[in-house]
This record gives sequence, C-alpha cells and structure tokens, in this order.
Amino acid sequence: MMNPPKKLFIETLGCAMNVRDSEHMIAELSMKENYELTTKMNEADLILINTCSVREKPVQKLFSEIGVFNKKKKEGAKIGVCGCTASHLGKEIIKRAPAVDFVLGARNVSKITEVLHKKGAVEIDIDYDESAFAFSDFRSSQRKAMVNISIGCDKQCTFCIVPNTRGVEIAIPANLIVQEAKKAAQNGAKEIFLLGQNVNNYKHEGVDFPDLLELVSQIDEVERIRFTSPHPLHMDDKFLEVFAANPKICKSMHMPLQSGSTRLLKEMKRGYTKEWFLNRAKKLRDMVPDVHISTDIIVGFPGESDEDFEETMDVINQVRFEQIFSFKYSPRPETKAAEFTNVVDASVASERLTCVQARQDELLDEIAQASMDKVYEVYFEELRNNGGVAGRADNSFMVQVEGSDELLGLTKKVRITNPRRKVLYGEVID
Repeated sequence: MMNPPKKLFIETLGCAMNVRDSEHMIAELSMKENYELTTKMNEADLILINTCSVREKPVQKLFSEIGVFNKKKKEGAKIGVCGCTASHLGKEIIKRAPAVDFVLGARNVSKITEVLHKKGAVEIDIDYDESAFAFSDFRSSQRKAMVNISIGCDKQCTFCIVPNTRGVEIAIPANLIVQEAKKAAQNGAKEIFLLGQNVNNYKHEGVDFPDLLELVSQIDEVERIRFTSPHPLHMDDKFLEVFAANPKICKSMHMPLQSGSTRLLKEMKRGYTKEWFLNRAKKLRDMVPDVHISTDIIVGFPGESDEDFEETMDVINQVRFEQIFSFKYSPRPETKAAEFTNVVDASVASERLTCVQARQDELLDEIAQASMDKVYEVYFEELRNNGGVAGRADNSFMVQVEGSDELLGLTKKVRITNPRRKVLYGEVID
C-alpha cells in the first residue's frame, strides 16, 4: 500500500523566473518525494519560501514570514528558504532563524530533493550549471508555459545584486528550449513565455534571440510568444524587425529604462544613453503603432540631481509608457552603488517617486480612453470573482468580459466598451 502524499506549501516572492523556479521545485518534489501542493500552510509537511533580493523590503519580509510560519506550522514540518536571498545570505539565514531547516540558492534549484534530507544544509554555489538539467514537469497553468532560455546575468549594473545571486549568464541550448516549448504546447499551452535576465542577449552555437523566437514560432500549437526581460543595449534592428514582423510574437515590450539621464546611466553601468533608448522606442512605435511598452524606473539613485530627474520625466513624456514599475533606490549588499556616498535625501526620493506615479496615472487614463471602441484579440486565462473572465490582448492590456469558464483557453475578438486604468472592459464580438 502506498504512503499518502505529503503536503507542500510554497510562497513565491519576486520575478517570473522565481515563479518558474518554484514550478521546478514543485515538480521535483512531486515526482521524487511524493509531495502535493496545499494552500494551507498549517497542514504542510514542507514549507518553502522562494525569495527575492532585488530590493530591501522582500528581504525584511522573509524573516517576518519565517517567524509567522514557525509559530503556525504543524509539528515536524520543515522550513526551507530558497532563491536569491538564500544565495546572498546563505548560512546567515539559519543563524538568524534557527527554525529554518535548509537554504537553497537560486542557482541550485535542482538540488531540492537532496537538501530536503540534510538538516542545516546550505547549497548556494552561484557557479553551479543547471542549464541542461532535465527537471520533472509541472505547470501552474495549462494555458501558458514559462520556459527559461538562460540562467544568470553577465551585466554589472552598479545597483543590482542579481549577478551575485544567480551567477554568470549561461544560455540553455536552443534545441532543449524548443523541445520544452513543444511539449508544453502539445499539452495545451497556447502561449509560451520565454524567461531570462537579458533575453535578447541570448546566444548559443550560432543561434541568437531573434533566431530563437523564429524557432519557437514554428511550433504549430503555439499561438502566442511573450518574453522578459530584454535589455535596451541589445535592441538591435534585427531583434526589432523580427518582433514587428512575426505575428505570433505578442506586441508587448519591456524596456527597463532605470534613468533618463545619460550621466546616471553611465554611473549605473547600463551601457546605453538616453538618446539610444529614445531611438529604439521611436523605431518600435513606428514599426508597431499599437505596441505596449513597459519600463522600470529608479528614483533617488546616488547623485541624482533635479536635472537628472527631469531627464527621466522627459523620457516618460516622450515614450508615453503603457506601464511603469517605479521604485526608490534601495542599496543592496555587494553592489558597487552601495559604496557611493552621494546619497539622495529620502524625502526628495519620495517626492520624485510621487511625481513619476502621478504622471503615469495621467498617461494611463489617456491611453485607456484612447482604447474605447477598439477591437482586441484576447486570450482568456482566468475567472474573476465578480463573474467576469479576463485575459490579455496581444499587446498585453488586461481585458475583461462577462462570461463563464467556457471562454478559458480561447482567443476571442473583444470590443472595448468601458476602459479603465488597469482593466479594459468589453464585449465579445467573435
């Protein structure tokens, strides 16, 4: 007689790559250790916290969560800390929180079934190569599939801790990527989401990122391709031309600006100028008029003057981003910028953040109103609590209609009848 399955609770913080890492761990634990997922932490035999370290708040939240979980977990349940914070704090996590049974770095996901049985294990080798590891299969959604195309990062942005937590950039062989995408598509995933720290820097044995996009688009069952995150430095004409011309590639581009000041971009070691960024954004809008462009912006980076900030606002006004992820600068350990002494006053940084977000709200309202009566092709993915069904248009706008689960997994034409800042409401017309 088989033993009943054990229960796994997993909390995932941070980016899409963390979500995919969590899927890998769930798959390995399910296949090799007979675990099944639960949404109830207090009934779990194993509690995993998959962490983010890009900003300070998620790190602070980690130790708070450990304390809460330790008080509420059932007797004998294990707690494991995984991901980027695990990579950079390592043994310090167990010293500060003895309730933690093991620590598993972001570059060591495939070792989850090993550390599970080693009390006090700390596996955080950022040189470990998982690029060809054959993970067991698990998907959070059958309708779309995330596929890693690279691991690590070869950039040295002065504000970013990622190279210290995920190691140097290694490309996953193109044939393995296509094989994984094909399997997911044959199992029902109509959308493939390609993941990497700098996806458009991908190169493996003569295959670059535009080539890879074309290869994935040749899979018959794939209807849509998305990706994150491209780097502005690598947005050459070949990349933009394939993006514009291939009908399976969703017309949504994330272009992380960080700052509109060329002087600060140099301090950040971003590798491009304000002029290059604006040139690429204009070319993109000219080639794909309905493109959705999102970005990341840091305010209050060390030494940011009023003039530097105005340069950022100028880019916002010229590009008119459809979405902005904006943050106050947060010094991270082991980064060059953490050593900079020309700190911007916190109140000034807060004012600048408020300014960015207020302007973005104005733009969002204008962009939303401009979508009135437009028709979008929407791939429906989720039921909403208010009786609606939601999905993303080809250019990434979130669209909601009245309907039932019969629409899930289908692509329908929708006319927008009530555009709002974050959701466009409409009606199915075909």
